[in-house]
Amino acid sequence: MDMDHSYSGTATFETEKAERYIAQLCKHFAHKVEVKYSQNEGWAALPGSEAFMKAENGSLQFKVFSQTEEGYERGKYIIEDHIVRFAFREKLDGLYWKEIPAS
Repeated sequence: MDMDHSYSGTATFETEKAERYIAQLCKHFAHKVEVKYSQNEGWAALPGSEAFMKAENGSLQFKVFSQTEEGYERGKYIIEDHIVRFAFREKLDGLYWKEIPAS
């Protein structure tokens, strides 16, 4: 994971279906962008950003990184838009993003 990005943030979604959502997100994104995933981790080269996903302790953790604010905001939007739709049965309204200060 390249941590030398100007814009980055994390969000967590509490769910017992985290592994299922990683697979679903990565398979969906693979139609348009490069992805890598295993049972409990995923990565997607989103337009202008990178997104990492990890299933751990009953939660799905997201990290989005970008060199530009526009790419970062777009990456967050893509992740949030898709997980809200995929997790509709869990009535997820959105994600709370915590910004990571640039190093």
